[in-house]
Amino acid sequence: MAQGQEKVIISCAVTGSVHTPTMSPHLALTPEQIAVQAIEAAEAGAAILHLHARDPRDGRPSADPRVFDQFVPRIKAATDAVINITTGGSTRMTLEERLAYPLQAKPEMCSLNMGSMNFSVHPLARKYSQWQHDWEKPYVEGMEDLIFRNTFRDIKHILQVLGKECGTRFEFECYDVGHLYSLAHFVDEGLVEGPLFIQGILGILGGLGPDPENLVTLKSTADRLFGRGGYRFSVLGAGRHQMPLLTMGAVLGASVRVGLEDSLYLGKGQLARNCAEQVRKIRRILDELSLEVATPAEARAMLGLKGRDAVAF
Repeated sequence: MAQGQEKVIISCAVTGSVHTPTMSPHLALTPEQIAVQAIEAAEAGAAILHLHARDPRDGRPSADPRVFDQFVPRIKAATDAVINITTGGSTRMTLEERLAYPLQAKPEMCSLNMGSMNFSVHPLARKYSQWQHDWEKPYVEGMEDLIFRNTFRDIKHILQVLGKECGTRFEFECYDVGHLYSLAHFVDEGLVEGPLFIQGILGILGGLGPDPENLVTLKSTADRLFGRGGYRFSVLGAGRHQMPLLTMGAVLGASVRVGLEDSLYLGKGQLARNCAEQVRKIRRILDELSLEVATPAEARAMLGLKGRDAVAF
């Protein structure tokens, strides 16, 4: 490992709320499938597990705490990985729905989208002529006319009730340069303290495109705003851009995020059979770059987390 190079934290986003059952037979939908894929990803080297819930009847995104309760405690019992619960949910969920389980569980970490935005994968609907479930096509096509909402007041509320009151820290999801400046605003307001964990997201329609230059722009802007030692930067590349952007990010000193939430593929035309395959692939790349992977304990220390025993599940 190069002198001064920190260990790389691998995050794994297991299922998300973007892809639908028709898009891959390997997408985790039931609590059993989510638990199995999360545990396998942790065994493969993921230090952080980013979790959404799905309705086990038809795979649609769910915010129901009763569904989360069917797999989150099992994952905690089987692995030492940091459990990171979404506060983003989906574009169709209210803020109250998105916060229902995080406020119940009080996890070590939650994701936090740093702004309202157009967030859509509606062009994907043109790829499929037949769908497994009636809800899928209108769900994907409907994103064209929906906004993911996180106003400054919404973000402030989440930082207060989940961050300040529950001791939860955040994966700050930044889809554009402006999101970094919004985060800097909350730092200035005293609502956020370091060490920050910033997830730079590229390749989502409505956010920054997957150009390598955009990754450099995100990283250099974060360096200016937060100082090289005041935060940890991670990279998320959507779809086919996943591995190239993660590799570039790792070279720049960033951590990485994989998982079927972000990309359904392992390689060109090759669907990933599970999240662990993607974890193992990025580990091979990191090994070839002479970079070391952080354990869950090391990730907790790097990010200042409260520890797995201080959560409510």
